[in-house]
Amino acid sequence: MDTQLDTTTLACYWIALIFLLCCSAFFSGTETSVMAVNRYRIRHMATKGDRQAVRIMKMLRRPDRFLVLVLIGNNLVNICATALTTRLALNYLPQEYALAAATFGLTAIILIFGEIAPKTIAAMKPDFVARKGSLIIALLMFVLSPLVGLLSKLSHLIIRMFGVDASKSDNSGLSADELHSALVNEKGSVMPKQHKDLLLGVLNLSKISVEEIMVPRNDLYAININDDWKDIQRQVANTPHTRIVFYRDELDDIIGFMHSRDALRLLTRDDFTKENLLRAIVEPYYIPENTSLLVQLQKFRRYKKRCGLIIDEFGDIQGLVTLDDILEEIVGDFTTSFDVDIEDEIEKQKDGSYILDGQANIRDVNKELKWNLPTSGPVTINGIILEEMGDNPQLNREIPIGDYIAQITETDGRSVIKARIRQNPKKTPQEDDADPF
Repeated sequence: MDTQLDTTTLACYWIALIFLLCCSAFFSGTETSVMAVNRYRIRHMATKGDRQAVRIMKMLRRPDRFLVLVLIGNNLVNICATALTTRLALNYLPQEYALAAATFGLTAIILIFGEIAPKTIAAMKPDFVARKGSLIIALLMFVLSPLVGLLSKLSHLIIRMFGVDASKSDNSGLSADELHSALVNEKGSVMPKQHKDLLLGVLNLSKISVEEIMVPRNDLYAININDDWKDIQRQVANTPHTRIVFYRDELDDIIGFMHSRDALRLLTRDDFTKENLLRAIVEPYYIPENTSLLVQLQKFRRYKKRCGLIIDEFGDIQGLVTLDDILEEIVGDFTTSFDVDIEDEIEKQKDGSYILDGQANIRDVNKELKWNLPTSGPVTINGIILEEMGDNPQLNREIPIGDYIAQITETDGRSVIKARIRQNPKKTPQEDDADPF
């Protein structure tokens, strides 16, 4: 039997084979791109009327039908390509070699040009590939809808035999932790850095308690209402804060707050007396010490409050937190303050260590130096060192604190005034970051 093809037929076979390989690459690439597409971006574009995005969203709503269509197309073109390749091989080689050459040759070609290359490109540019292929897929879905529907139902029946309900797919959105991880690891230019920092600030609110950002009890600027009236007037006039705390003899006996603007307005009146001052003071608002910033932000909004006193389980005053403090956790410092700047509390040394003020806030230190000092306990450097020591501070004593070592350089015998802190040389970042696999 003559196995030779004439020139015209041979050319048609080669053209058809190349076309089938292109179809195989198209189906493989489209499958990968649609499954890897950025669904949030595509959904956003679909809401704006983008036709390509609308078509992709229809595929994603019924991924089972889309995958059936792709498998039909891929298998059909690959089988046809196998038949053509076999016929071409018989045209050039003896029959005993033609089948083996066609099998191994076509397998290598399909793997490279029909699978690996298109899927790699689609994985790198999923949105672009999916958008370009959406029209062809939509047309094929319309033409082959009866066949796709039949095969999809059959596959569902088979899947149910294994106890899986295909109609209940996991299409839930990202959790807060997953979104946080996605933002932290996002290295491209999809989102401006300032936008990403704002989102991270909001997500972190649920992980931070009010006691971590509060103004500690010892640093509260409060006025004893039982002081001499002239002293009270002087303290009101010279207050460095927007809100004044008033108490009666003991700090735990808080009377309430007053905005400095209202206090100064009262000072200008001729009838400014202690009785008028007491009537203008707003009752205190108390916050449990373990309340998260996210919960407290919602409570401030619900109760129309802007500041509150942090109390422990015994009702003792621990500190004060304001709405501005919470907002600064999201957007960074934006208020004018008389507080000491964190940069003034940190002195870098030639050996790479840092001299820190004992009253420096741990969270502020971590932000400034990109450290990870523990924040679950005390809020100041003095507090965390004393907690680790369990004793009165001793000059030049070294104390391990997590991944760091603190050395007391100045003390008054009861508290740490200054301390030198450096990273623990025995624990290298490479050991922490090493991949166990």
